[in-house]
Amino acid sequence: MKKIGVVRFRRIISLLVLALFPFVVDAEIYQWKDKFGKTHFSDVKKAQAKLVQINSGHGYFYVKRVFDGDTVMLENGTKIRLLGINAPEVEHRNKSGQPGGEEAKRWLEGVVLGKKIRLQKDIEKKDKYGRTLAHIFTQDRRHINLELVEAGLATVNIHPPNLKFTDELLRAQKLAESKKLGVWEYPGYQPKTVASIEGSRLKGWQRLVGNVLRIRESRKYAYLVFSKQFDARIALDNLRYFPDLKKYIGKKIEVRGWISRRKKHLSMLIRHPAAIKMAE
Repeated sequence: MKKIGVVRFRRIISLLVLALFPFVVDAEIYQWKDKFGKTHFSDVKKAQAKLVQINSGHGYFYVKRVFDGDTVMLENGTKIRLLGINAPEVEHRNKSGQPGGEEAKRWLEGVVLGKKIRLQKDIEKKDKYGRTLAHIFTQDRRHINLELVEAGLATVNIHPPNLKFTDELLRAQKLAESKKLGVWEYPGYQPKTVASIEGSRLKGWQRLVGNVLRIRESRKYAYLVFSKQFDARIALDNLRYFPDLKKYIGKKIEVRGWISRRKKHLSMLIRHPAAIKMAE
């Protein structure tokens, strides 16, 4: 039988213990080398030690940094983008902050910074920036994504096929909106009429209200046409999540999201019915 080196043997034993007894994953395992070049493992962090990533499915991880109200970094350097929500931007580099951004960041720091969280992922594991997508939970089972929405510190932002906790998030948002908590009381987040945005250069998350005149389709999208200048587009692949779009024709609705511009034409990408509300 081929001999197994001492270092490799110790590592195998460490990983087997964690795999067979998942209740120990609350204690992080660190790896380091001594002056003789030998590798060691321990649940006690030492200088220059690196956190060993154990994929047991039950692990808790320390939060090292909070970037804003919906993005954190774990101690092992992994960036986590909170699923199902969007918090206002904070000022960074050459971008200005949005109302409520610092408030959301401070709240999140107070709850998770330097503490352990558990990740619950959905269908898509990473976003286009390489960040891990997840709902995060504290050791006392607080669902942080949900609590941010409940406090009005974030809005619901559903990206199919990631649909976990959609109903819970929408119920929380409806209540926060009715109580005018957080962003729901700020002037900058109040609905604007489609007619009022002509010539505007709107930045960030917006709420627009108008009457749907007609529906049109292209090779990739279905469009809710509000005017010659503005429409809301839905990828054909996502239509299965929506009711028959014809129900919106002639109705006054509110759409929520980010506006893109092509020459003088404005458009908003709608990924899920959660971004559409029948206007009062």
